[in-house]
Amino acid sequence: MLDAAATAIATGAASNVLAYLLQGRADALRARISTIFRRGTADEESDALRALEEHAEGLEQHRLTQAEVTAQWSSVLTAFLTAYPEAREDIEALSSSTPTDTKTVNIGAQHNHGRGTFIGGDNYGSVRADGQDER
Repeated sequence: MLDAAATAIATGAASNVLAYLLQGRADALRARISTIFRRGTADEESDALRALEEHAEGLEQHRLTQAEVTAQWSSVLTAFLTAYPEAREDIEALSSSTPTDTKTVNIGAQHNHGRGTFIGGDNYGSVRADGQDER
């Protein structure tokens, strides 16, 4: 049985797994999960990495809720920490490593009229290399 602090660490790490997945950072998370589960068997590491991919896909396709993913990772990390107490430091590192950079996606429309290369906004008229208006 884990103490309250260890359980809190596993729960915090599970929340950060979700945070990474929601920000589209499964690649960065894959390395952290691999580091944690290398302390176990090759099958345990493989299962954890497979679960990570399934959860990323499940969230993207709305087949899984955020609460389900967090609960599953909390359970997996708690069980792993119980079996491998030496993994506590790695799980604690994941618990305290909320992803800082966020992916931003801008969705919009752009209208272009006339000739030329148009990038980044609505443009009307022609674009000439010499900077003069075409009349």
